[in-house]
Amino acid sequence: MRNKDFLSLRDQSTDGLRDTLVSAFAVKSDPVKYSAALKGKALAMIFEKPSLRTRVTFDVGIHELGGFSIYLSPAEISLGKRETIADVARNLERMVQGIMARTFSHKVVVELGCHAHVPVINGLTDYNHPCQAMADYLTLLEVKKKLSGIKLAYIGDGNNVAVSLIHGAARLGVHLAVATPPEYEPDAEVVEWARNNGAGTGCRIELTQDPSEAVHEADAVYTDVWTSMGQEAESALRLKIFRPYQVNEELFAKARPDAVFMHCLPAHRGEEVTDAVIESPRSVVFQQAENRLHAQKAIMVTLMGQR
Repeated sequence: MRNKDFLSLRDQSTDGLRDTLVSAFAVKSDPVKYSAALKGKALAMIFEKPSLRTRVTFDVGIHELGGFSIYLSPAEISLGKRETIADVARNLERMVQGIMARTFSHKVVVELGCHAHVPVINGLTDYNHPCQAMADYLTLLEVKKKLSGIKLAYIGDGNNVAVSLIHGAARLGVHLAVATPPEYEPDAEVVEWARNNGAGTGCRIELTQDPSEAVHEADAVYTDVWTSMGQEAESALRLKIFRPYQVNEELFAKARPDAVFMHCLPAHRGEEVTDAVIESPRSVVFQQAENRLHAQKAIMVTLMGQR
């Protein structure tokens, strides 16, 4: 990982992502060894959106590395309103050794990265969710023992999670099949980039409107909520449109017999996934959630440990 910031898997090299996954395994297997890796260092955590996993995993993670966190709520910081994003960045860089931001607009984290001389980590934006994808690929590597050549089926909305999975698939050589309703596909530019940049890794990106086609012979089946934060006004329409894309026992059975089920959480049970699937022995959703902690610790050590 050569970049100062961690804003997108697209910005990282294949070797960089692989090194970060190796570091995540190391951090997870021997946390005591890394307990002073960031001793005395501070992480500013900017939240425009509420969070369970992002808040807890970054907070616990920096503490387990010997550092500490400072939580900044919308009321306290009000990015771009109370003062400019550039001024916030230039203030924080003199006080902390890293910034994590969970924002509505991707432009916010990009601008923070442009103006802050300390590392900026994307905790989620409307464009992508790179820390989640790193935890996802760490989980797949744990359960499947490899990434190159495996088939991951993503069913549902071509949202920010799908975008980061596509970026990661291109870098890591994953066969990713994405099934969405018409007009809910991932951004065409993202898909084109992945196909152009994933050719050398063996990546395949398939788009379809048929969830059965996507999950056929899949090693893992992944879904996410149909209505993300900020889309609540579309909820009723989305429930109707996405109903055929529910991951239920019938659909999951069309994947490989040893396929695992994945979800970034929170899950709307009975909507995008049934209880029978998410509670099955082949569900790894809570392993994914835990791996947010280890993947993000590896990212922080790599970026903040250099400074």
